[in-house]
Amino acid sequence: MKNLLLALTLGIFALTGTSHAADKVTPYALDYCVYSGDKLGGMGKPISEVYEGQEIEFCCKDCKKTFDKDPAAGLKKYQAAVASKSSGGSNAAH
Repeated sequence: MKNLLLALTLGIFALTGTSHAADKVTPYALDYCVYSGDKLGGMGKPISEVYEGQEIEFCCKDCKKTFDKDPAAGLKKYQAAVASKSSGGSNAAH
């Protein structure tokens, strides 16, 4: 019976995954929405999504819908905005 319980426990861990490395999420690094350029929180609580381990935040449902049409392009847009910020640039959407 103990062996059965151990096997079931191990099976559950295998199915759910025990690696926390895959669960790592990089936090959103901007204070504005990359689609509208609006400051996050100005229209209520920002909407958040994780795509390929990167948290993306939106000011509203419309911006989230735009992202959902092409998430890969949205991630690139976000990465470009972060790179611009790092080099002293301004909001990419402005």
